Amino acid sequence: MTFPAQTGQGFPAAGPAADPYLPGSGSNAYRVERYELELDYKVSSNRLSGRAVLYGVAQAPASAVVLDLMGNLRATKVQLDGRKAGRFSQRAEQLVVAAQAPLQPGQHFTLDVRYEGSPAPRRGLWGEVGWEELTDGVLVAGQPNGAPSWFPCNDHPRDKASYRFTVTTDANYRAVCNGVLQSRTTRSSRETWVYEQAEPMASYLATVQVGRYGLLELDPGRHAPAVPQHAAVPPALADRARAGLALQPAMMRTFANCFGPYPFAEYTVVVAEDELEIPLEAQGMSILGPNHLDQGWESQRLIAHELAHQWFGNSLTAASWQDIWLHEGFACYAEWIWSEEAGVLAVAARAEAAWRRLKTDPQDIIVGDPGPKHMFDDRVYKRGALAVHAVRIACGDLAFFTLLQEWTARHRHGSVTTHDFILAVNRATAVDAETLLHPWLYEEALPPLPVG
Repeated sequence: MTFPAQTGQGFPAAGPAADPYLPGSGSNAYRVERYELELDYKVSSNRLSGRAVLYGVAQAPASAVVLDLMGNLRATKVQLDGRKAGRFSQRAEQLVVAAQAPLQPGQHFTLDVRYEGSPAPRRGLWGEVGWEELTDGVLVAGQPNGAPSWFPCNDHPRDKASYRFTVTTDANYRAVCNGVLQSRTTRSSRETWVYEQAEPMASYLATVQVGRYGLLELDPGRHAPAVPQHAAVPPALADRARAGLALQPAMMRTFANCFGPYPFAEYTVVVAEDELEIPLEAQGMSILGPNHLDQGWESQRLIAHELAHQWFGNSLTAASWQDIWLHEGFACYAEWIWSEEAGVLAVAARAEAAWRRLKTDPQDIIVGDPGPKHMFDDRVYKRGALAVHAVRIACGDLAFFTLLQEWTARHRHGSVTTHDFILAVNRATAVDAETLLHPWLYEEALPPLPVG
């Protein structure tokens, strides 16, 4: 039984296109090891002046470096390896920087781009993604291709790098970015916030949130792991945030017990003042609306879902978008685990309810390769979770949770494919993973409900 071809963690040797789901985004000709972003943002006018320094390594012979950058942000000065670039141009949604001499595989380079403009969301199959103005501030949700709406990048999930964010904005606004806050300084009516994201991160997970936020510390409780947890919240919503997030430390302990240690230094939830249609994930962070702060199951499952993405999606990131079920199926299954732990409904009951719902839906999707139009289809989430449940039923709880911890440890802060997961199941259990998972992932007809 053969699964679709997988590329693994490495980059192909040639060819500019990085992912068939997003053919206009990303490049395989190079990878970025680190981004250093300096942003100066004026809230009232939505005006951004930026500097992005990229430390890259060529993966294939190339006469130019092609970056993703939306056209409403214009590059004003570009240097390659400390020298003024011979030529650079913007076309469509790309910035093309010519090299004075062709780059060779393995060659390190530094690209320094100064740019400015009025950032705006990117419109596409999934609505608007990227930089979004709020009533009083900014929200950035980059999945899957919104990162170029605010900085030049190699926008592909497999290209993971460390980041440093230096954000200057109006006083009385807090800038919240990925990573750990290094410093906060005030000069006149401007404040500068500096964050360091040490663990490798895909560009779509990079974010900056700007608002009139206070910072709450959420009590992690007396039991390990005592991961620092914060909430950036408008002061008027502080009490609602404490109540709505009261169970999050327990979720953290549950998921660490099931999936292995939390993969980052801390975890921050940003509560926007505006209501949001859905919560959003970023690395080390989730973004909620005030409408997600009640204590009912629907809100609590979403809080659990976004937290679970820190393991599945952020630490372990799909090497290509066709494998998005590795993010959403596992995060959905984490909801079911929390449901049982919280005494709401057992995992088996959640699985049966999802299966019965899927049985009434059109069975015309290939979950392991849904296509760009359907990559966020709820069937990818629920049927992906049932695929995970099928593995659990087949191998038993002890082997299953051992498998999950080995999976997250082996690929910590890396890129993963479905083929990698097949190998992990085969290593850790006596299950024939290809035979078990192929119907769930690569056949349209819904398999029978896994029962044990």
